[in-house]
Amino acid sequence: MTEARKPRRMSPQARRDELIRAALDLFASRAPELVTVDDIIVRADVSRPLFYRYFSSLRELQIEALHTVTDGLIDGLARRQEGTPLDRLRGVVRGLIDVAAEYQAGYIALLRGGSVIATSETDAVVDQVRNRSVELILEATGVAEPSPLLLLTLRCWTAVVEGALLTWLQERTIPREDLDGWLVDQLVAMVAATAAHDPTVAVLLDAT
Repeated sequence: MTEARKPRRMSPQARRDELIRAALDLFASRAPELVTVDDIIVRADVSRPLFYRYFSSLRELQIEALHTVTDGLIDGLARRQEGTPLDRLRGVVRGLIDVAAEYQAGYIALLRGGSVIATSETDAVVDQVRNRSVELILEATGVAEPSPLLLLTLRCWTAVVEGALLTWLQERTIPREDLDGWLVDQLVAMVAATAAHDPTVAVLLDAT
């Protein structure tokens, strides 16, 4: 007679993390809304009652998994690179690309318009990522008091980055190593256009 499998002993936090990793692994091959509880318990090798011991619903696990993606994006922004402001900006963008590629399906679900996974809570966390992106650009270039037009430009650029990453993840039409330089060049071009309307923005061009 085959001996019954004994559950692995893990701390509560380790078990939660394992279930989240299982969900993210599944998101790599299908949209989060298509992943079921049965899929997750098979991938994590746990029972259904054990799943519900740690998560009250599939929705709760989906949100926690997407928070892992946004936490990774914030960590990616924290990666610092030495060199010129342009070098540092490229390092930040590379960090974002790395995280988006690692959690591809989760990233797409997080930012895709009309996603059944995205909520006001995850939207707020995404806004934190966007705001941190703007802060890092200003820090890298030494701009302490940005004008309203400059802030608008930088926020528009974060939308360009998100849109480009979403398209690139789904199509992969350009080499990954070319993407970060192209996105930084987009920022420089947008700032140059803004400088034509706001002389105070010239300081940012000088810094880069």
